[in-house]
Amino acid sequence: MKLSTLFLLMGLVSMFSSVSSAMVASNEVWALKTFKEAVYEDPHKVLSNWNTLDSDPCDWNGVSCTGIRDHVIKLNMSGALLRGFLAPEIGKITYLQELILHGNNLIGIIPKELNALKSLKVLDLGKNQLSGPIPREIGNLTEIVKINLQSNGLTGRLPPELANLKYLQELRLDRNKLEGPVPAASTSNFSSNMHEMYASNANSTGFCRSSLKVADFSYNFLVGSIPKCLEYLPRTSFQGNCLHVKDVKQRTKVQCAGASPAQGHPVVKPKHQSKAEHVSKHQGASKPAWLLAIEIATGTMVGSLLLIGIFTAVQRCNKKASIIIPWKKSASEKEQIAVYIDSDMLKDVRRYNRQELEVACEDFSNIIGSSPDSVVYKGTMKGGPEIAAISLCIKEENWTGHLELYFQREVADLARLNHENTGKLLGYCRENAPFTRMLVFDYASNGTLYEHLHCYEEGFQLSWTRRMKIIIGIARGLKYLHTEIDPPFTISELNSSAVYLTEDFSPKLVDFESWNTILERSEKNSGSVSSQGAVCHLPNSLRARYLDTKGNIYAFAVLVLEIISGRSPYCQDRGYLVDWARDYLEMPEVMSYLVDSELKHFGYDDLKVICEVITLCISPDPNVCPSMQELCSMLESRIDTSISVELKSLAWAELALST
Repeated sequence: MKLSTLFLLMGLVSMFSSVSSAMVASNEVWALKTFKEAVYEDPHKVLSNWNTLDSDPCDWNGVSCTGIRDHVIKLNMSGALLRGFLAPEIGKITYLQELILHGNNLIGIIPKELNALKSLKVLDLGKNQLSGPIPREIGNLTEIVKINLQSNGLTGRLPPELANLKYLQELRLDRNKLEGPVPAASTSNFSSNMHEMYASNANSTGFCRSSLKVADFSYNFLVGSIPKCLEYLPRTSFQGNCLHVKDVKQRTKVQCAGASPAQGHPVVKPKHQSKAEHVSKHQGASKPAWLLAIEIATGTMVGSLLLIGIFTAVQRCNKKASIIIPWKKSASEKEQIAVYIDSDMLKDVRRYNRQELEVACEDFSNIIGSSPDSVVYKGTMKGGPEIAAISLCIKEENWTGHLELYFQREVADLARLNHENTGKLLGYCRENAPFTRMLVFDYASNGTLYEHLHCYEEGFQLSWTRRMKIIIGIARGLKYLHTEIDPPFTISELNSSAVYLTEDFSPKLVDFESWNTILERSEKNSGSVSSQGAVCHLPNSLRARYLDTKGNIYAFAVLVLEIISGRSPYCQDRGYLVDWARDYLEMPEVMSYLVDSELKHFGYDDLKVICEVITLCISPDPNVCPSMQELCSMLESRIDTSISVELKSLAWAELALST
């Protein structure tokens, strides 16, 4: 009887053990959740079924597991247009075989922690916006067969450690900013049809040791010559570089003037045992506890088994209770969630210290604007210009490495703008004691367009001609952002609060609201756009319109309507401005009802052009929607804003007042 009971208990233990082993390891689930947290924009909602409270990720979009659902082996988010960062915690998914994130908008650097993915066969990060060097640690992916890093912004030299990848057959590095020579020199002079033997040649170095069948190094800034051991590759694989070859089209001498072999990276010895491996060993070491329980079993073994079951359940509950909340970090997690910053990203942007900004802004008492996400201070630098300093409203405990990298990317993006109708970024401030993240802009002395349209009683200063100049100035600014810089830049929330006016009422576009999509994921969720005047809530359904150039064009139409009518784009008591205006836009006899009643004069011919522009911009047919270049040309060629027109308007107004 006792023997049969023992066998029964052993069967139960085996059953419980098999159920436990069928669950995906907690460190892999945590890594996937951290991956989701690092994504701040998901336009196609591909991560919508990633339930952070679920301990089984095998049914999540893009996730594939083993047959018994105990490990994640594939993560495929190709073409999802995700915006965010590649979390270093991906390296914790130890059994991952394929990491495919092709065709997204990921920024930041490639985490060196990916070297822990010892089973990885496919690494596809092509067509993103990744920057920084290719980490040397990639050379530890000994099972890798395919690497695709094409169409990013990667810099530095090709790490020679890639030669360690003896199974690598496909390598695509084209359309980056890589420098230095191709590390593929060989002391042997093999023929091109013997390239598969290079891996076994002890005297070969670099790619000559690999088994490459497909490789593309084109459109970088590589120097030197094409190694003989790679001459079997198509010549187009090396075009668009700075190589010393005559039969392959290379960059011009001017483009290659700064190209030189990059400085070598310091050698970093990889740890022999990663944390993921330690966790795996630790979990594997827990099984002897079950055997020990059987060995010491007595007549009360049934009760002991029940206690063990209860204990296991409690442990699992505790694990669920300790799930990491997005955008929060405990002291022990700060190092784990670290994101490595590209030190070259801000090398050309001035960094202010908090103390000099505090002096310039009168101890931060001169507040000229605020929103749930930021406070704007006015100041004057010692011996310098007037400034507008925007301080981000977020607590240090809610700040993550991902936010830090986004902040630096945003600063770098704003710093490249240089046009008379865009705000000029002078620099930034980044300090941790006290915690400070600020953007410093050249000050526009006349405040925002919103204030002049909706707050000031002297709004009559915005004459018709002045409003036309503002509209054309905004169009010129958007034309520059959309067509004259690469990649194009869009204003995340284009409205009258994003337009600042100089002393002569020249408009400057400033993108302060790009933080909404990031900071709303912290504790203080921001759901409205406010100002010192009326509060108009922006419906969530409209937010997606501001994510691309076509969204900016639609927003431009709404802004033009706001300028000529003096009405807010949306308020709960009046509804949408566009819906109200549709009845007047294409009917000349009632078109004048669109004009602000405070204006004593307006140009009817100008109004017809404005209505035509608005109608094109809000058309539901995407084939009708024009570019900002076309819209700017229409406005500049058909609206007269010369001084003679302004004087004529003033004379008409004086005549009207005298009668």
